[in-house]
Amino acid sequence: MRNKAISLLQELTEAHSISGFEDEVRAIFIDELEEVGPLATDKSGSVICTHANEGPRVIIAGHMDEIGFIVQNITPDGFLQFITIGGWWNQVLLGQRVQIINRDGDKIPGLIGSKPVHFLPASQRDLPVAVESMFIDIGANSRREVIDAYRIQLGAPIAPLSPFTPMINPNLFMAKAFDNRVGMAATIQSAQILAEMDHPNELIFAGTVQEEVGLRGAKTLANFTKPDVAIILEGPPADDTPGFNPSEAQGKLGGGVQIRLYDPTAIANPRLAELAIETAELANIPYQVTVRRSGGTDAGSFHLANHGIPSIVLGVPTRYIHSHNAIIDINDYLAMLSLTVALANELDQDRVDGLTQYL
Repeated sequence: MRNKAISLLQELTEAHSISGFEDEVRAIFIDELEEVGPLATDKSGSVICTHANEGPRVIIAGHMDEIGFIVQNITPDGFLQFITIGGWWNQVLLGQRVQIINRDGDKIPGLIGSKPVHFLPASQRDLPVAVESMFIDIGANSRREVIDAYRIQLGAPIAPLSPFTPMINPNLFMAKAFDNRVGMAATIQSAQILAEMDHPNELIFAGTVQEEVGLRGAKTLANFTKPDVAIILEGPPADDTPGFNPSEAQGKLGGGVQIRLYDPTAIANPRLAELAIETAELANIPYQVTVRRSGGTDAGSFHLANHGIPSIVLGVPTRYIHSHNAIIDINDYLAMLSLTVALANELDQDRVDGLTQYL
């Protein structure tokens, strides 16, 4: 399971799939799960694989998209101006490599730059650089060359360029887009595992689109699939680096799967949260309970859909998300995968009915 996880994470993190352009991750999902069960998509591009037994409809979902950029303008001398897609911190952008997908589907490498600090007045050298003052250098000499030779047009998607890299610690791995390729990998692997088990429900494994720009794909997918319960798999930010109070950390690498009870977009169904914690304890799966002051996940859309869908978020703590390089502990990923499988097996009809019996 570990070796499969690592190879799948490498394939997924090195895919180019920013919000609205999730084709490469969708293709991996389809390739991995086409023999597990019927495949379908909604009209926004979110994809599902169903493995049906009798029982309640339980969706296990991760979002396919990563943060990135889109070409906004091409200067007369061949530089690309861009807008950000998703939540970027300007200070992590300069000097980073990117890939632009051109009209032929080829990936064109580039570098994010700005006016060199050497030419700035001393009073401006420590100030953050606005995205509007940045550009991408692809080595072109003119706008016409960019369009005709490089085949790049306005609106072309741009993703970070960063290889999947094992670290010296054999449990740690560095890559872009662990938010949320950890969720997609676990969705795929849980499907492959649960398809071989006699689970008590109809399972829907899903990859959503456009989470990073407003939880959009989850809105349409919830209406398309109409699940009774939603398990959302995520790559949330870790809080175990310098600058945090260690006694308050709820997302330590190596601490296990996160079970998120609250963020500003969603309050976990309390009975489902209690079941997740009990399931982890009974199965000896390491876990961390998390209450977040900020952030959000697809649970923010799922829990409001239809007549309300009981939802829970499970996560792999990830250092430095929303940058070109993030770090995870593979054992936290395996804990999330184990809890996902165990929790799905607990969600029979009586359990699911009990989540929403308020009278």
